[in-house]
Amino acid sequence: MLTIKNLTKSHAGRTLFRETEMTINWGERVALVGPNGAGKSTLFRMILGEDTPDEGSISMDEYAIVGYLPQEASEPKDETVLEIALGITPEMEQAIHTIRTAENANKTDTPEYAEAIDTFNAANGYQLEPKAKKILKGLAFRESDFHRPAREMSGGWIMRAYLAKLLVLEPDLLMLDEPTNHLDLLSLLWLQRYLKNYPGAILMISHDRDFMDELVESVYDIDNEELVEYRGNYSDFLQQKDVRFEQLQAAYRNQQKEIAHIQEFIDRFRSINSKAGQVQSRIKQLEKMKIIQKPVARRKVFKFNFPQPPRSTQKVIELEKVCQSYGDRRVYENLDLLVERGERTVLVGPNGAGKSTLLKILAGIIPIDSGQRTPGTTTRIGYFSQARTENLNPENTVLEEIMKCSAEIREEEARSILGSFLFRRLDVEKRVSVLSGGEKSRLSLVKFLVDPPNLLLMDEPTTHLDLLSVEALVQALKHYEGTLVFISHDVHFIRSLAQKTLHVNRGTITAYAGGYDYYLEKSGILDDEKGGITAE
Repeated sequence: MLTIKNLTKSHAGRTLFRETEMTINWGERVALVGPNGAGKSTLFRMILGEDTPDEGSISMDEYAIVGYLPQEASEPKDETVLEIALGITPEMEQAIHTIRTAENANKTDTPEYAEAIDTFNAANGYQLEPKAKKILKGLAFRESDFHRPAREMSGGWIMRAYLAKLLVLEPDLLMLDEPTNHLDLLSLLWLQRYLKNYPGAILMISHDRDFMDELVESVYDIDNEELVEYRGNYSDFLQQKDVRFEQLQAAYRNQQKEIAHIQEFIDRFRSINSKAGQVQSRIKQLEKMKIIQKPVARRKVFKFNFPQPPRSTQKVIELEKVCQSYGDRRVYENLDLLVERGERTVLVGPNGAGKSTLLKILAGIIPIDSGQRTPGTTTRIGYFSQARTENLNPENTVLEEIMKCSAEIREEEARSILGSFLFRRLDVEKRVSVLSGGEKSRLSLVKFLVDPPNLLLMDEPTTHLDLLSVEALVQALKHYEGTLVFISHDVHFIRSLAQKTLHVNRGTITAYAGGYDYYLEKSGILDDEKGGITAE
């Protein structure tokens, strides 16, 4: 279906791809991985025809249809959510208009009406709307949302509508750039199950390793200017990549020894006439040799023993009969919740159910309407969210911000920790004031790890992290001895950390005394007889 040959591409003076290849067959599920800045988005643009290779070719089967979901969608016009999901083409729109006009006028015996019916049937018109509604429900839209103008909704919901449009269209190659970014867990699970039965090929960029493990059968890794294919899912890829590195390293060392040996012969006998033929033969041997590039080791998770927080009382924080409203909407009514020392709790539930509100109530960021919020006498709270970076001093450099957190941390350790969270060598000398929102968010996260509170409340901490940074955060939190309450849509992150699950929906909390898989089993959320995963 998709064939890339001898691809070479540079950007901003840096070579991204050099004489590399890639093939995607009909119906194949493929993940594209690589460090930030390696060229994943550039490759997507070239496949879509929005950018061109410097050398080589990218070809698609003649009749293949490509659909693309970017990370951020364009602003919708006046379409409703359902109209976006239906993705009606101008030809289809005209056919529907002709059909309705003719039927209203009782003039269904015209050639125009017959042609419009043919166009409508060719596009499976009678199945489009039921299919679109089913997909929208799976992505957690309520029926009352179907006829709302999409521009009235948040960016995350607009992205879901455009995702629904692609699933209704069913392109032969579905290209997804971070498709899980705007999904809650239930919608993510629905999408995962839906894509397992998707009839076309899928090429995705994702930072959700469990999502890739469940879906992909092949991984292309951008490594040292090459597209390297690994058969299997993401976990298989990690194992194979380490093996390949060892093999390449051995081959590189052997070749370097061979080159040195040949060069030594050339240098030694270059001026001896009787050896001229042998010297020339070895020079040609070097010229014809395909040089193995020095392999670059996979970035490893930096292991650092983060400081432990002061011990809290057994009762870390308690909510009693708490009521909370937003305008006329009652979010919580007589809510009781006890958080105890050492618990690792994930909050799950549909978007808008009140998960973030609950974290803010626990953090004391928003006042409660009524009821009682009682922290333990030694409870020290840290609250992390993408929007809050008040714990940063804009005048400090990135490195200074971390060094001032703890007298025990050495500069080398601070640089390594920052590197694990995507701050490169030059980045650590930047002033906090010039950082992007994502960079500030990551820096704020590192500060909580270096100087941890004994109650850590985290709202989507993995949003601005790559796969290895997520793993670094997982390892740090596994060794954290305080109490953790968090929200995340990253299944791997949740599976690695959660020991208790609170399902939040419609102002109520249902507790499950286990992690993510225990919650799935006991809640029955995956039961087919319940219709699968739908919005609540």
